[in-house]
Amino acid sequence: MTEIHSLSTGRLPPIPDDLTVAQFQLDTNDPTRPLRHANIPCLVDDASGRQIYFEELRERTRGLANALSSLYSIEEDDVETTVDYAVAIWAVHRLGGIISPANPDFSRSELEFQLKATKATHLITHPDVFETAVSAAQAIGLSRDRSIVQRGLQMKKAFSERKLKPVPPTLSSLSGTTGTPKGVAIPHIALIANVLQLAAHSRVNENYAEWKDRRYRPGDVAIGVLPLYHIYGLVVNLHFLLYCAMTVVIVPKFNFEGMLKSIVRHKITHLMIVPPQAVLLCKHPAVKKYDLSGIRYVMIGAAPLTDEVNEMLFNLFPEAHIGQGYGMTETCTVITIWSIERKRGMAGGAGQLLPGVVARVRKTDGTFAGYNEIGELVIKAPSNALGYFNNAQATKETFVDGYVRTGDEVKITSDGELWVLDRIKEIMKVSDPTLVDRPFITSSSRSEDSKVAPAELEGTILDHPDISDACVVGIPDEYSGEVPLAFVVLTVDAASRVKRNPSLLQEIRQSVTKHVADQKIKYKHLAGGVEFVENIPKTPSGKLLRRVLRERAKELRKTPKAKL
Repeated sequence: MTEIHSLSTGRLPPIPDDLTVAQFQLDTNDPTRPLRHANIPCLVDDASGRQIYFEELRERTRGLANALSSLYSIEEDDVETTVDYAVAIWAVHRLGGIISPANPDFSRSELEFQLKATKATHLITHPDVFETAVSAAQAIGLSRDRSIVQRGLQMKKAFSERKLKPVPPTLSSLSGTTGTPKGVAIPHIALIANVLQLAAHSRVNENYAEWKDRRYRPGDVAIGVLPLYHIYGLVVNLHFLLYCAMTVVIVPKFNFEGMLKSIVRHKITHLMIVPPQAVLLCKHPAVKKYDLSGIRYVMIGAAPLTDEVNEMLFNLFPEAHIGQGYGMTETCTVITIWSIERKRGMAGGAGQLLPGVVARVRKTDGTFAGYNEIGELVIKAPSNALGYFNNAQATKETFVDGYVRTGDEVKITSDGELWVLDRIKEIMKVSDPTLVDRPFITSSSRSEDSKVAPAELEGTILDHPDISDACVVGIPDEYSGEVPLAFVVLTVDAASRVKRNPSLLQEIRQSVTKHVADQKIKYKHLAGGVEFVENIPKTPSGKLLRRVLRERAKELRKTPKAKL
């Protein structure tokens, strides 16, 4: 049974099992934690520039906990991404409640589903989405008077703080790309563990390098464009960076050019982003109008970033620390990140295992692989979730013997680098292309299928000068079983040229097809074709919604039935 352990030089300290996340963030004096100087704000509101410092953040949390305790026992909160997001979460934790963050863009029916699935009893919401939230709450039997007004700052402390043991979970909604989302039961210790794992790996608060080369420094400023209801934004962009005594600029709603303006206005040094945002940085013409020279750190997570986009980022930020991390809601959150000894992550690599993480690579025959062999990544970590909330069958399938089955096909090289190839369910199986011209050969006589990872082709397509975004899906083929079809988005310049001369569209289609054919083996060619779309559908966390485009591909490939 091959187990692969972390090669990180960081030492993981003891992980407290009796603290809530709020107590860990606001009340403890961890000796490994950097000191936050009095002139370093914790949070900044992007639009107004309003700054919130540590003591005010602590007091606001106490005040909201007071208000909640004087009204009722709170077990659920749902807040839009504002500077009070952390306050709402930590106030509920002060009372020993459970939280389930939700997307503020949810429709009433989507929010109603989450409220039902998590058995919510109360709701905190932002004024902008108040009516949708109240409507969904009333639909499941929550009365309108369960809405909350923050007025507890004027009151004396009116609650007794919850002491943990056993550890109650905090619920985080899974941003699944298929089916309905599942609630993941995450204990407080898991989030705390991941913060400490990241800090240990990154040697936060250690003099391991010159000040200018240290990855996370008190006073550095990060932009919070990731949704805080998603695990990457919640754990890494918020909790971990606050632990590092950094400042987080909270952006309520992502807008790319707005982000560029915010980078300049707030002198942003750190970007935590997802692949679509990385592509925009590399491809969007507006980037040239802004001075981004202050960026000294870029982390990409939530989905693999292609080699081609990696290289573009390296060229865009020649002096910055740039690399990828890997994680998921079920492992709360980060499992790998690039080595602290390297300024740049390996192009296409997802980094090294964090301290305390044990990995296995499960081959298709059920045995476990060694280094450089391909299989499904299976993870054991102190940050692993407990399972899926009220879903025993899904828990049994994913949480096995203390490990989490990730569903990702990977390999781990002997230097400890994780390479994520693609989602196992999304990898295409293309039969030997030499059989395509021989229709008399049946499927039973074909040679073994070759695997094609959509992400690999997407990276090649994104290297085309006329393409700003891409998504590759497999479509059925009579002779090859399945072939790649690419949905692509034109750059602003290319779209302008096509508008003036529509005949150019076919030329670009042929150019993209040739671009892939020139660089890839025959079975990876775009035999399914190239389709132009205005945008690629994605989840809020930046993952491509292939299933949406797969359904669209089916519609495009339908042929009219012959009339009798």
